[in-house]
Amino acid sequence: MTKLFIQDLVNDMTLEEKLAQLTQLGPHYWGLDDTVDLTGPFKELNIKPQVMQNIGSVLNGIGARNVIDLQTRHLQASRQKIPLLFMADVIHGYRTILPIPLAIGCSFDMEACERFAEIAAKESAAAGIHLTFSPMTDLVRDPRWGRVMETSGEDPYLNARVTESMVRGYQGKDLKEKGRIAACVKHFAGYGAPEGGREYNTVDMSLGVLREFYLPAYKAAVDAGVAMVMAAFNTIDRIPASGNSKLLRGILREEWGFNGVTIADFNSVNELIPHGAAEDGREAAEKSLAAGLDIEMMSTHYLNHGAALVEEGKLDISLIDEAVIRVLELKDALGLFDNPFKDADPIVDEAPTPSVENLQAARELGASSVVLLKNDNNALPLKHGMKIGLAGPFATSIQVLGGWSGTEKDPAVSLYNGISQKTSAADIITAMTGELGSMLEGVFDVEDEIEEAFQRLKDCDVILTAVGENQQDTGEGGSKTNLRLSTNQEKLIWRLKDTGKKIVTIVFSGRPLELKPVLEASDALLQAWFLGTESGNSLADVLFGDYNPSARLSMSFPYSVGQIPVYYNAYQTGRPYDPLYPNVRYVTRYLDCPNDPLFCFGYGLSYSSFDYSNFNVDATDRIVASIEVENTSDITGKETVQLYIHDVSASVVRPVKELKAFRQITLAAHEKQVVSFEITREMLMFYGKDDQMVFEPGEFDIMIGRNSGDHFTQRIWIG
Repeated sequence: MTKLFIQDLVNDMTLEEKLAQLTQLGPHYWGLDDTVDLTGPFKELNIKPQVMQNIGSVLNGIGARNVIDLQTRHLQASRQKIPLLFMADVIHGYRTILPIPLAIGCSFDMEACERFAEIAAKESAAAGIHLTFSPMTDLVRDPRWGRVMETSGEDPYLNARVTESMVRGYQGKDLKEKGRIAACVKHFAGYGAPEGGREYNTVDMSLGVLREFYLPAYKAAVDAGVAMVMAAFNTIDRIPASGNSKLLRGILREEWGFNGVTIADFNSVNELIPHGAAEDGREAAEKSLAAGLDIEMMSTHYLNHGAALVEEGKLDISLIDEAVIRVLELKDALGLFDNPFKDADPIVDEAPTPSVENLQAARELGASSVVLLKNDNNALPLKHGMKIGLAGPFATSIQVLGGWSGTEKDPAVSLYNGISQKTSAADIITAMTGELGSMLEGVFDVEDEIEEAFQRLKDCDVILTAVGENQQDTGEGGSKTNLRLSTNQEKLIWRLKDTGKKIVTIVFSGRPLELKPVLEASDALLQAWFLGTESGNSLADVLFGDYNPSARLSMSFPYSVGQIPVYYNAYQTGRPYDPLYPNVRYVTRYLDCPNDPLFCFGYGLSYSSFDYSNFNVDATDRIVASIEVENTSDITGKETVQLYIHDVSASVVRPVKELKAFRQITLAAHEKQVVSFEITREMLMFYGKDDQMVFEPGEFDIMIGRNSGDHFTQRIWIG
């Protein structure tokens, strides 16, 4: 029930004041950016300066001192003294930059994901931020799309688990608590599936695919109590999400019971016009408000046309009142009516460095996100006292924070600096470490430099090649068709292979790359992602064995870009490929490439070795699948045991397998443990022909193993 004081505020508001509460603008509209000519923005969006005293929220962080100043001035000018709500994209840390979300998803560690969000919340709260546009829970299958770096991968179950953990980490149990901020899950819905991986492109999928793969993680956010939901840029069933009542009212509110705030993405109400879904701003406002979109971000069609729409009877005032109430309830939940400055603390926000505690946490989170993809002949871990060669554009670079990197006040620890903390600098020989220029982009021929690197490093005991993609090529607007390393980087790796020394390739990227061209040249291969502030220290811990790698891929790595989208949980086809008969032509296959990815979902190695045995499915009373896992090495290690299920025959076609649970265990050297999973009715349900969740008795393949491509299987009947 709406609190009395909120209802009184709404009853006292003019229509213009209500519409202003539903509008979000950038800080330059309040004169906080000296580079912006205010006459331009006001004219562009047709804003009357006097309306600014009633605007409801501010986009982007501006620092604690500016937040306090702006909030003070706003409350002095506001007739009703309604505080501003400050929102920002805090994607993987604020002051302490943490691993990109795709990397932390690879940890398969939900405590780590919650800790990740807690650190970001605490630092951004001190800067005066009240809400983050995170977690981004869009399911992704196409690494050509730059924003895969912001997600946790291709699997709906893992995405849901990561999402609910992050919501808890940001929000805690009470938004009024010190160091807590509201979370906004995004982008509802299906934004992670643009055709061709091209940013802002068409999204077109069946309702069944939307329900089964893309919606579960958003639903998990709602169930976890997320405060806000952001509508996506894309269309669903040909209707832009910002004006899609089936999404925003039908699924989100009526089915799921969400009673929080909805918000547009940047300018997305206005973008109904170029979509061709609205003739002009008036129609865009009408459709978005009617669909249940509460806050318009960085466009002003609500302000400019809302009153006329009500007066003409095209829009019921109750729709606007409901939206305003939800916005005010969020401000109340954050405690802003009692303390409009909340946790804004200029001393903490302007501290010369992040806290030691947060830096240590970032180091640990980074190490837990590194995926060991290959380790032939025990190339890793490195031994102290080795003469180490270090080459490639990321060898000494500090450009490893990743996109959406908070304030970027503090430089990252480079790989060189991290390694130099583990061994004498005299034992590290660098070559061809040029910053991001021709080496990274592959624009100029560098044969002479490559030969010089060969000569410098040929007498080392081991050679590390630090390669990857420019961090500026990732994130929003970062779509690519070529996912290979630059030609010069590939040439460097292969020439250094000619030294006869072990080659350890370390890949920095915000997405899965096409690594087949350098796989054979590498004795060891580490997927380093972009790990943030403590990048070099995290990697050094892994390289020298102080941290035993335990991460598993949350997104498949393609064998070739031509396979994309390639993912583990595809639907069955009528002509499946049988590896026992590889040359049969008329089945689903490529002539020039395997069907399988180079590295599958759930894959990752460790310095430990694990043996799986004694797989059993017991259906005596409850249905319990179990397996014995033994650490057969002399090194304590962490293993992620994964449960997959396949519905053999159903009323609609089912995926070849689906992750339904996983469990992380830490085993000492030669220790054994039995890992068990109860198979529940919920695990076996799916969206049927009538768009309802159903369970159908029948045969099911129960699979337990180390990844989606390596597991034991038993078929049982479940009625």
